[in-house]
Amino acid sequence: MRDLLNRQIDFEQLRTRCPFKLFIGTTQVSTGKLRLFRAHELTVDVLLASACLPKIHRTVEIDGEGYWDGGYSANPAVFPLAYECQARDILLVLLNPLKREGIPHTVEEIEARIVELAFSANFMREMRMFAHAAEFSGSALRPKGRLERRLQELRFHMIDASQLDTLLRTDTKLLAHGPFFEQLQEQGRTCADAWLAKEYHALGRRSSIDVKQLFG
Repeated sequence: MRDLLNRQIDFEQLRTRCPFKLFIGTTQVSTGKLRLFRAHELTVDVLLASACLPKIHRTVEIDGEGYWDGGYSANPAVFPLAYECQARDILLVLLNPLKREGIPHTVEEIEARIVELAFSANFMREMRMFAHAAEFSGSALRPKGRLERRLQELRFHMIDASQLDTLLRTDTKLLAHGPFFEQLQEQGRTCADAWLAKEYHALGRRSSIDVKQLFG
């Protein structure tokens, strides 16, 4: 993976001339805290750390600290998009369903659900915070400050790809196969096209999802 990333990505150019804001999430092993790397900090080790599952990969060390997949502390982190960017529209791409029907019974089903819950807990908590904070700031009688105005301005959207068969099957999560990745890419484009056809008119105007209903 390291060799592949080095062949495909010019990290020096990204660090000095990245055309957009880029945030790469990792989890600091010693503290469990989220560590966000910005564009000017990007290296191959940062990308490897952001995808490091410790039961499969070796812990990635950066400046003497060990890092694992950012999903353990945020999956993904939404707050930098709200507080460090000027765009008012935030598009979420959902890969796991917000609700699973039925109760897991087998050991494999239970373990898969536990992992899924662990990886989604921080995202759900953060989105719930946005829902309640926006509601609270909107009901405040006193003059609104910068944070309150920003929360009121945010518009959330979501592409829900969680029902794709390729994502529902747990045995595909560790499948490293070129044609499978190409299939995922094509399915992602199809989902994006379908969302644009249905919700494009909402961009710049309003949220296309009810954040409070989904996460509150």
